[in-house]
Amino acid sequence: MRHLRLNRAARTSALGTAALIAALSLTACQDGGQAAADASVATPGTSDTQPSADAGAPAPRAGGAAGSDSGKDSALDTGQASGSDSVSGTGSGSGPTKADPAAATRQDGGKDTGPVTRACDGGNSKVTLTPVPRPLNHMLLTVTNTGSTACNAYYYPFLRFGEAQSTPPVLEESKPQAVVTVLPGESAYAGVMTSSADGSGTGGYSTRKAVVHFQGRDGSGSTGPSANAPLSKAVYVDSTLSVTYWQTDMDDALMY
Repeated sequence: MRHLRLNRAARTSALGTAALIAALSLTACQDGGQAAADASVATPGTSDTQPSADAGAPAPRAGGAAGSDSGKDSALDTGQASGSDSVSGTGSGSGPTKADPAAATRQDGGKDTGPVTRACDGGNSKVTLTPVPRPLNHMLLTVTNTGSTACNAYYYPFLRFGEAQSTPPVLEESKPQAVVTVLPGESAYAGVMTSSADGSGTGGYSTRKAVVHFQGRDGSGSTGPSANAPLSKAVYVDSTLSVTYWQTDMDDALMY
């Protein structure tokens, strides 16, 4: 009987020891798992929910980093500045042009000195008067700037043949859109119809003398010295004698 009680006590003690060991093992597992979890939270950059240090920075565009976009912006800024410079260089260096005679400026030693107001006249220009094959009974009057600054060929020439007391009328349809500015060494042109092709003119005569007078800015009459237009042979003129306004192109002067 006593032997039976001893065996039961031994089994009870063994079961208790096994239960204690199991409890200790469970506690160790729980402590290890918690420690691992704590270690995971304490280690930066290991959690998917951890905020990035660059969360506030703009994300790079597809196909390149943010630095690439910066480079493109720099290139664009450089191009715009270059265009402006180009655009700026072109305005100040080109000087006056025939395309815009109203905006032309006087040039003195390569420098612009303001709008041109000086009239072309016999003191700063020379003139030639030459016959042309077409149109019939026409001549081309050319005024060339021989001075060092630009001048304006205002309105139309006052042309006198021989001893005539009056100047021929102007063809109004030939009036240009702007004053013709003549740069040093360049020319302006006017067409001259000396007589009618059908012989309808009256009071005709021949002469080898022609004088050109120039108009001023106000258009009130002639200004400055006149200029002789030497003729290689006698020219016949009659009552249909007429002239055009000064033109920048000789073809325009001879189209009337």
